[in-house]
Amino acid sequence: MKILLEDEELEQVENFFYLGGTVSTNQLCDKDIERRIGLAAGIVRNLDKIWKARDITKDTKVMLYHTLIQAIVLYNAETWT
Repeated sequence: MKILLEDEELEQVENFFYLGGTVSTNQLCDKDIERRIGLAAGIVRNLDKIWKARDITKDTKVMLYHTLIQAIVLYNAETWT
């Protein structure tokens, strides 16, 4: 499809980020899910000292998991096909 904006043709791309999610021409959500899992895995690695800390309660660690990890993985999940 050719789209013009002020006499200039817009570039057609396979994937792009919009409002924190990946939009794909093939209407699959695989790339978005992979990206979110990667983001969450990076945060888990960065919080390694907190997970191993004995002076932080289990309840606090669970709260961090729900707030940081789960929120990133599930953000925009209602749009996944």
